[in-house]
Amino acid sequence: MGDNDRVEPLDRRAASGPTRRFTAGTRRVTQAVRTGARATARASANGGRRTGQAFRSFARRDGADESGLSRAIEMNTVQVAGDAALTVSLAGTIFAMPTDQARGAVALFLLLTMAPFVLLAPLVGPILDRFRHGRRWALGTTLAVRGFFCWVLAGAIVEGSPWVFPLALVCLVASRAYAVARASAIPRLLPSGMDLVTANSRIMITGLIGMGVGGAVAGGLSRFGAEWSLRLAFAIYVVGVILAIRLPEQVDTPVTDQTPRIRPPLRSRPEERLRNLPNRVLHALVIQCGARFIVAFLTLFLIFLTRVNPIPGWSTPVIIGAAVAAAGVGNVFGSLLGNKRVAPPPTPTLVILGIAGVLSCLVAAVFYGLWPLLVVSFVGGVYTQLGKLCLDTIVQTEVPESRHSRVFASIETTLQLAWVFGGALAILVPLRPEAGFGAAAAILGLGFLVAVRVRLHGVRREPNHGRSPRPQAESRTDVTSEA
Repeated sequence: MGDNDRVEPLDRRAASGPTRRFTAGTRRVTQAVRTGARATARASANGGRRTGQAFRSFARRDGADESGLSRAIEMNTVQVAGDAALTVSLAGTIFAMPTDQARGAVALFLLLTMAPFVLLAPLVGPILDRFRHGRRWALGTTLAVRGFFCWVLAGAIVEGSPWVFPLALVCLVASRAYAVARASAIPRLLPSGMDLVTANSRIMITGLIGMGVGGAVAGGLSRFGAEWSLRLAFAIYVVGVILAIRLPEQVDTPVTDQTPRIRPPLRSRPEERLRNLPNRVLHALVIQCGARFIVAFLTLFLIFLTRVNPIPGWSTPVIIGAAVAAAGVGNVFGSLLGNKRVAPPPTPTLVILGIAGVLSCLVAAVFYGLWPLLVVSFVGGVYTQLGKLCLDTIVQTEVPESRHSRVFASIETTLQLAWVFGGALAILVPLRPEAGFGAAAAILGLGFLVAVRVRLHGVRREPNHGRSPRPQAESRTDVTSEA
């Protein structure tokens, strides 16, 4: 018994040696993992803090903090993130692009995209002009409406309710109403040392950041169901409402003794219709319609063309992905060009963009291949982004403030019509590169000639039936005294 008593501790010590080493190794690994996790969290926090500081510095520089423009930039970034989350949700449900279906289904999709704009020009724009003295609340209302209906839409999707499509249309109408109200508010927040092109460009650049962040987070949540990305959109819109209400008071047009007591009518008068706007505005609008046309045409035509006439050595998904990437690079490049300290002059820039659009389509028609497609996609991205900056700047400069909302609403509707027309051409034209891109180049060229004629000679004005038209200079004087 004594010998056994002496051997047992030895056996235990012999057996416990590897166990102790394993335990010690496990402890060291656990400590290393904890240290690495803490370091990663600390680095992520520092990186997020530096990113936030860089964003705030970009938004507030050049006097934007003092004028209140930085608050509008932050609000717009948040709402774009919400729109991205909403888009991700709808893309997987009712608005999925029917690329594998017949062309008739695509035509139906184009008609559905036009539905929100039916109310924009005749109703939403005039209403926003009436509430320009409470523009902060108008902006907040458009965000609150989207947030509320996103929450309701999440429940409707889970239950398979037939109200899903009407709820989505309300969200889209509110989104376009926000864009109109925001465009009319920016001139009132412009710093003294910044022009409108730079201000609009800064808003678009930060909007791209919001789109990327909101889309990425919503894409991760959508793996658990579209209702989760919609709830994320609801939370983002709530933050946007708070930021809208916190905008500075100068966003609202002040009510003074010189402010007309009679509210502007909801129905547009003849002198307020698009064809009776200043020639410079109409010239910019016609050229920018070419940008929307070419983007819609490329979006649909490439999907069909690359299946019937594939490029040797390249699959259809790779070509479409490369074209989308080239367009995205063009969007960023156009925004950066507009954000230069000395912004390019709007009208000459639009002329150059219109010519570049025609030439890029001709190149794609004659030299069909991957690189020509990337060129036309890049040009389309620059054309869309920089051209919209120039168009907004011209409208904000040439049109009196009291008519901003209804004019922007009519312009957005017109641009959407151009988008639908481009998509319609894509599903009607023969699926041959020379036919498709040749027709697009011809239409762009014709539109450019129309724009030149409008700029040089104007358009035929409607008769005033005995009423003397109010001079533009007088309108601007009223707006100045009103402000």
